[in-house]
Amino acid sequence: MVRRPAIEKEYSDTEIPWFFWDRTITAGELRSTLADTTHPHRLRLLAVLLREERPDRVWHWTTPQAIADVLPLLLPLLGRQSDFWKWIFTRWRSHGFVT
Repeated sequence: MVRRPAIEKEYSDTEIPWFFWDRTITAGELRSTLADTTHPHRLRLLAVLLREERPDRVWHWTTPQAIADVLPLLLPLLGRQSDFWKWIFTRWRSHGFVT
């Protein structure tokens, strides 16, 4: 059986991303919050994004460097996913992909 790739969905600003099924945060609000490094809910939303979204889709919402900059603060919020993200960023730092 041939598997088809998952459909890559781009969200309009008024849609609620699937990984926020239990919240009323639209894609536009998420983009705005993640872009504002001083927003009080930014870390919490980044943590939800890293825990719930597919790893290859996280980069549609933020950049690797934006995550690397706050990774020590994010790791305690990531639950079972913390080891995965710590490993990824350790490797990326060793290769110079992020600082």
